Amino acid sequence: MLSKLPLITKSDLFEILSSRFESDKKLSQIPNPSLLHDASKAAKRIAHAIQKNERITLVGDYDVDGVSSTAIMVDFFKRIPYPLDAIIPNRFSDGYGVSPTVLERIEANLIITVDNGITAVEAAEICKQRGIDLIITDHHTPGDKLPDAYAIVDPKLSECNYPFEEICGAEVAWLLLALLKQELSLSIDMRQFLDILSIAIIADIMPLIDINRTLVKEGLKLIQNSSRPASVIIRDFLNKSTISSEDIAFQIAPRINSAGRLEDASIALDFFTAQDTHSAYKQFELLGQLNELRKETEAQTTKEAIACVREEDSIIVVAGEDWHEGVVGIAASRLVDRFEKPAIVLSINGQSAKGSARSIGDISIYELIKENEHLLTKFGGHKMAAGLGLKTIDIEPFREAINKSAQKIAPEDFLPVESLTGILATDDIDLELLKLLERFEPYGEANTKPSFLLHEAEVVSIKLMGADKSHSRIEVRQYPHQRKTVELIAFRTVFEMPANRKISCSYTVTKNEFNGRVSPQLLVKKIYNAVS
Repeated sequence: MLSKLPLITKSDLFEILSSRFESDKKLSQIPNPSLLHDASKAAKRIAHAIQKNERITLVGDYDVDGVSSTAIMVDFFKRIPYPLDAIIPNRFSDGYGVSPTVLERIEANLIITVDNGITAVEAAEICKQRGIDLIITDHHTPGDKLPDAYAIVDPKLSECNYPFEEICGAEVAWLLLALLKQELSLSIDMRQFLDILSIAIIADIMPLIDINRTLVKEGLKLIQNSSRPASVIIRDFLNKSTISSEDIAFQIAPRINSAGRLEDASIALDFFTAQDTHSAYKQFELLGQLNELRKETEAQTTKEAIACVREEDSIIVVAGEDWHEGVVGIAASRLVDRFEKPAIVLSINGQSAKGSARSIGDISIYELIKENEHLLTKFGGHKMAAGLGLKTIDIEPFREAINKSAQKIAPEDFLPVESLTGILATDDIDLELLKLLERFEPYGEANTKPSFLLHEAEVVSIKLMGADKSHSRIEVRQYPHQRKTVELIAFRTVFEMPANRKISCSYTVTKNEFNGRVSPQLLVKKIYNAVS
């Protein structure tokens, strides 16, 4: 089947990529924020609170989208200027969102949530009892019961008429602030927040089409020119002539995320809102250290989780007492990649356990979990990822039950979805190809970067790289008797020479900049016939 993929040229690739878009939207074509249900009502209430000198508290979330939403809000209020109490709940002591635990330490007339709150029914009741107006801004799918809040701004509400609903929490917050700007007749330029906004859109895996594509393109440009200390540090760290969505997704977002995963998201918020480059650099260094710790913790957890896997199961369910709650989601993703089946990784804490699920192919892990919710204390999520909690004594019954539920799933639904563009001659991998690929940036969800196939290429040599020799540099020759060889980089893979000295793999082409020299770099996505 792999060998039946078409041979494509750069001209073919241009046609394929051109067909994905009619034309890019301009910033001026972004739909009016007032089309978001309750957004005008919310903006008027916030403006009233400012005019009456009321106390306003913001409640964010500990992932990149939540931290970015909070940072944009904090920055906006500084420019009014108006005091804003900003809280990002701690994953370990507070749990998620505007919870009753968080409300205990809030004294305010008005609470605004960003990137959370659509399921905060209990918190809304507490606010009502205390006479606090609650404005919820979120982008997650509403449940059967909505919180009784003053206003709910969420593009996924059935009554919302915003023409593009696949926006992240930071976009909802940004659009609301645009209305607040109008209400207060401010001269704040909303474009100055696009650097942080683009990071949120990319990190939250929003489809990079429609307004998301526009905002990310403009945001990536701004990172390269902004005087915001955080953006100065990001561009100095990346040290590239152009910053891509992949640079953000793989090098910046994990660092921002590591704070909330391992310690406290306030570290990431302090980075985004730093007033000078010295402060921003200190926070970024700390985020880098946390990210390294996250990698080590995740690697150890994944290793232990692999040892617990029952390979006969259709759905992997593993649990461990010393597994860090902040990395179980990443460990689940690693198990999915290795075993090509959905995985649930649970962290046990005494009598209870909680963890994360990741799926593959066309399997809805959310529906499988929902079918067995009688064994759970809580759960939520979507088709490809979910979070759940249960009693420790119910882990084994749950494993058995979810595997029983999975018996009705067709075998083909387990096949990983990988769309290969075609087979590209290695002679076509040059600077012209890099320019062609750059024209259709940013890549991401709904605009995937083209991936190509090398079919039974000859392996010339293998070198292991990295401090722990855990990455491979593989030199290959695409066709026999061809003089030209190319190098493949396989991260987190110890590649051993196959008996037939052949490799079949998918790869993407990225720009490598070193000492002022630009060259194409081939990154392995999946190896089809290798020992690793």
